[in-house]
Amino acid sequence: MNTEKFRWQAIVTQYAQSDLRRSLWQVMNTLIPYFGLFYLSMRSVEISIWLTVPLSILTAGFMVRTFIIFHDCGHGSFFKSQKANTWLGRVTGLLTFTPYYRWSHDHAIHHATAGDLDRRGTGDVYTMTVEEYLSAPWWKRFGYRVMRNPIAMFVFGSLIVFVITQRIPTKGRREQASVWWTNLSLAVMVTAMCLLFGWKEYLFVQLLVLFFGASTGIWLFYVQHNFEGVYWDRHAQWDFFKASIQGSSFYKLPAVLNWFSGNIGYHHIHHLSAKIPNYNLPKAYKENPVFHVKPITLLSSFKSLKWRLYDEASRGLAGWEVLKKYQPVKAKG
Repeated sequence: MNTEKFRWQAIVTQYAQSDLRRSLWQVMNTLIPYFGLFYLSMRSVEISIWLTVPLSILTAGFMVRTFIIFHDCGHGSFFKSQKANTWLGRVTGLLTFTPYYRWSHDHAIHHATAGDLDRRGTGDVYTMTVEEYLSAPWWKRFGYRVMRNPIAMFVFGSLIVFVITQRIPTKGRREQASVWWTNLSLAVMVTAMCLLFGWKEYLFVQLLVLFFGASTGIWLFYVQHNFEGVYWDRHAQWDFFKASIQGSSFYKLPAVLNWFSGNIGYHHIHHLSAKIPNYNLPKAYKENPVFHVKPITLLSSFKSLKWRLYDEASRGLAGWEVLKKYQPVKAKG
């Protein structure tokens, strides 16, 4: 096991090197189109909302790509300089309505606990086990069913997360300060944009872009850890390598969608080493057969919508129908 551990660590280390030119080019080919399209979207409101909607969808694509840059900065992988990562992370965090230090802290916990049944709940899409669900009070089961409903999660939940939840301070002095400074900066930015371009035009476009961008982001995050055959285990048996390679998906997207999502589809490699910049992930995959896991395609990914609970007995995700196997047993007890 130690030999295998050192072997994969040596492999990922080769790719965990940022390239200043590639990073700066990615900033330019992401933020410049994002600002330009956002402006055109606001101006299009005066012409027709039927023009505004498709422009907003395209703008949202660049917002997702902006979030990937923010994401890499949070891992300290986008630049060699941590100061540069921090400053760009703060800027891109403002553009995506996400406090840099608070999100980085929660996301680091997610990376350290993904696939661990005993350490769920921070930075992930919360998943109950069948046993937990059956033993929960009715109000908790009701709330969980609402939360796991696709419409609630990807339509309303996406906006709630980015517009409301990210505005609420959590534990940790630096994380709390990050939330408050982001909230203040957003208040200034939103006010300035309303004054410059008109409050109706700006808010309409901003909400559209946030909706399409956030919904896409939540979907990507969901598919990356909710798929058939995903690895979950109790902490005593939990293995980091398995949690990365088998507990995170390889989401094989069409080239254009892969570009907009910043190669985040290579999520199994990303979880193995968060220090690999997004632009190095395809190369790491191509050059190392050990990373050639069974992919999830765009079409097959929609099957992930049926997963609701984790069944420890069968060691896999299951839909609501799994409850039929257990409820009679529970009633007899």
